[in-house]
Amino acid sequence: MERYFVVYKPYKMLSQFVRMPKKRCLADLDFDFPAWTNALGRLDENSEGLLILSNDKKLNLLLLKPENEHKRVYWVQVQYKMKNEELRMLENGIKIRLEKGDYVTRPCKARIIEPPKDLPEREKRKVRTDLETEWLELILTEGKFHQVRKMCAGINHQVLRLLRVSIEDLKLDSYSPGNVKEYTKDEIYAILRITAPA
Repeated sequence: MERYFVVYKPYKMLSQFVRMPKKRCLADLDFDFPAWTNALGRLDENSEGLLILSNDKKLNLLLLKPENEHKRVYWVQVQYKMKNEELRMLENGIKIRLEKGDYVTRPCKARIIEPPKDLPEREKRKVRTDLETEWLELILTEGKFHQVRKMCAGINHQVLRLLRVSIEDLKLDSYSPGNVKEYTKDEIYAILRITAPA
């Protein structure tokens, strides 16, 4: 039976169930997931927020297809204030380095936002309060390896905190790290704007 979960992945947790020495992983969440459950797309260890878990392999393929252009919304805290021309550079595409060479990111949406309310403090390595920082909202339609961090580094802004808060109309139900919510197949496909295969 196919099952679907949305998790607030905590900071310093791997997006996998396979354990590694001295690392937290999804198996450490206080929830009994069914066999063959995996993350659909990943967040790196230092990122937080929305992660979809399922044993539905077809959904994974549909969700990750670049041509489907599923919108992913990230809240990003960067060091230093962001200039308007830097926002435009992010929106127009930044050259980043991938394993196979240089890559120019797809056009995206970028804007400065107020510091998000009700976010939990990180359990480890809290962001220093003496730094000059800015919060951005980035809306991407692709998810390359460490893409948001590399895009911000490309305009000389270090990412201090990074959260994924939505994919299409699927939003975090809670800003509580480790929170898990289960959805039905019809619900998850509708919210993600995906036509379920016959």
